[in-house]
Amino acid sequence: MTLTAGVDIGSLTAKAVILSAEDSRVLGSIVAPTGWQSAQAGADVLARALQQASIERTDIDRVVATGYGRVSLEDADERLTEISCLARGIHHLLPEVRTAIDIGGQDSKVITLDETGNAGDFALNDRCAAGTGRFLEVLARVLGVEVSDLGKLSLKADRPAQFSSVCTVFAESELVGMLSAGESRENIAAGLSRIIAHQVGTLLGQVRYQPPVALVGGVAQNEGVGTALEELLGVTVDVPEQPQTVCALGAALWAIMM
Repeated sequence: MTLTAGVDIGSLTAKAVILSAEDSRVLGSIVAPTGWQSAQAGADVLARALQQASIERTDIDRVVATGYGRVSLEDADERLTEISCLARGIHHLLPEVRTAIDIGGQDSKVITLDETGNAGDFALNDRCAAGTGRFLEVLARVLGVEVSDLGKLSLKADRPAQFSSVCTVFAESELVGMLSAGESRENIAAGLSRIIAHQVGTLLGQVRYQPPVALVGGVAQNEGVGTALEELLGVTVDVPEQPQTVCALGAALWAIMM
């Protein structure tokens, strides 16, 4: 049996997927915080995925690394960009999708795909925290809730709070003022989801995007962001069952082809 591994080392989380080449079956899948040492994080998630799959490193035919810290994984046989791995992973899970939105901890990106799963146009936001997981993480802390609770809160909103700035620093100041004025946490959470959606909308305006659309990355687990995107775009936004591991899956799929 041919086995491959994909390791995606992001700024906030590291992911590893172990794949059976014969039937593209996932044998192991791990997500863990990256921390301050990306090389160690990548090695750790790979080791844990191997343990989950009950196999040894010597059983793996090829390891492909991707993500922010891909160059740090010494055990990698090949290193590929997130764009290539995201496209391959999305096409495998949702072959009808023609536009993928990936919102991670430090950046967000959109890519278009053709019918064979190859990436076409893409746009990237990596210079500002607005529209990323870090933005939600900072403001959830100010709001006094776990970032994982923001999505559920936002779905209970009467009306989304209106922020005048997408900058994390200024939005934080506005949020504090809203709380002082008695605005509900639910409405504020919905307003934050709308900020993310509008930032993604700006990126989509830079590519020739078309539906069907999929949302992946850590922020895809926030139901409020998916809902806000659907309202903004007027289309259904699909979220895979494990949105955080799509790039790692794509890396493992590329490893089969090498």
